[in-house]
Amino acid sequence: MNGPSERLDDTYLVMVDEEGQHSMWPSCAALPPGWTVVHGEDSRDGCLAYFNKNWRPRSMREE
Repeated sequence: MNGPSERLDDTYLVMVDEEGQHSMWPSCAALPPGWTVVHGEDSRDGCLAYFNKNWRPRSMREE
């Protein structure tokens, strides 16, 4: 069962902060300070697919 902020028909954003932390955020909510959208409005599954394709731990991103 999903909570009210995790309904399957809602849309979300994927955000990143200055430290490279990622978060999925409801698209209807105001963005918290310090976060930038890196994947626009999409379904929950679409955002999770973005995470799976693009997110890597910091240790794997640094050269």
